[in-house]
Amino acid sequence: MKKKCIAMLLAGGQGSRLYALTQQVAKPSVPFGGKYRIIDFPLSNCANSGIDTVGVLTQYKPMKLNSYIGNGQPWDLDTSTGGAYILPPYLGAGEKGSWFRGTANAIYQNINFIDEYDPENVLILSGDHIYKMDYADMLKEHLEKDAACTIAVLQVSMEEATRFGIMNLGENGYVCEFEEKPKQPKSDLASMGIYIFNWEKLRRYLIDDENDPNSSNDFGKNIIPAMLNAGEKLWPYRFKGYWRDVGTITSLWDANMDLLTPETLSLYDSSWPISSRNDTVPPHYVGENAEIIYSIVTEGCDIDGRIENSVLSSAVTVEKGANVLYSVLMPGVTVKAGATVQYAIVGENTVISENAVVGNPPDGSENWGVATCGPEICIKEGARIPAGAMVYTGEEEF
Repeated sequence: MKKKCIAMLLAGGQGSRLYALTQQVAKPSVPFGGKYRIIDFPLSNCANSGIDTVGVLTQYKPMKLNSYIGNGQPWDLDTSTGGAYILPPYLGAGEKGSWFRGTANAIYQNINFIDEYDPENVLILSGDHIYKMDYADMLKEHLEKDAACTIAVLQVSMEEATRFGIMNLGENGYVCEFEEKPKQPKSDLASMGIYIFNWEKLRRYLIDDENDPNSSNDFGKNIIPAMLNAGEKLWPYRFKGYWRDVGTITSLWDANMDLLTPETLSLYDSSWPISSRNDTVPPHYVGENAEIIYSIVTEGCDIDGRIENSVLSSAVTVEKGANVLYSVLMPGVTVKAGATVQYAIVGENTVISENAVVGNPPDGSENWGVATCGPEICIKEGARIPAGAMVYTGEEEF
């Protein structure tokens, strides 16, 4: 069953910088944009790009993610010649197995899976980025340039470049140097963590890397430098669309707010649909006291308060006299009468009791930040949760 290209989706991230939101689920499982989860974006990109075989490498708290992906049917990946496959770390007979020790080790542990499809190329993806990309265009360029590896890059400001892995190019346009978060960057081309490799070559480098006791088993730290040192052709694929790594509370909030400006990231483009697995819930209901301004309100919501510049996931309830401003409410949240939620992310099934206040508007101070509650907690009546506070899951009320 030889394939031109299959995808390997790294979805085992703990997402520690999302704090309360990833206490019980892996980062790719975190709800996003009202009716999606973060992993919907790379899975939809694969389906829309004609890549029908996707190995999903899970690790941290995988149960919800495994159940959500299932056989890949919502993304049209349940084909007889391909499909979506959950690939957790495993221990073979007589082997000294372990959790994935790095991105390269994760792929190494699944060499046998990849070999079953005998692909010419392998696409390596992250499960925690929000973007729309046609991987077929990237693959075409990869083949035209006869590259051993093609790396998707995004042009950033020189100030931002210090936060990324930076690709420096030679006169022929190929990558000649890789710098991880350089203090004085020479280029503004930041790696997006999206790679297409010639499988025959990558397979060899993975085995060599695994046999190196000093390796971090990481693509950026080890595999890419090893290929550069060996004189392999590495080509930069310049991506010009919207892309955001939502690995922090602020970046997740920013990306949700970006959805309120469809020209920034549109979910309404029928030529490139973002698919998801959704619960069957009734239409949303807007009561006589409701006021909704410039917001996303998903199915199953019951709104009788004021919503402004916010993103509401399914089955959210906002009672009479409640205010939700510049906030992200995940599935099942209840905001009771008189409560105010502002500049906040509220995790799944959280209850904001009467007259409580969560978050504060920006005040220009260095200490200001997006307030975060979640999931499945109760903010008691009249409580005050300040800007930037992180309220964790637990039995105690706050």
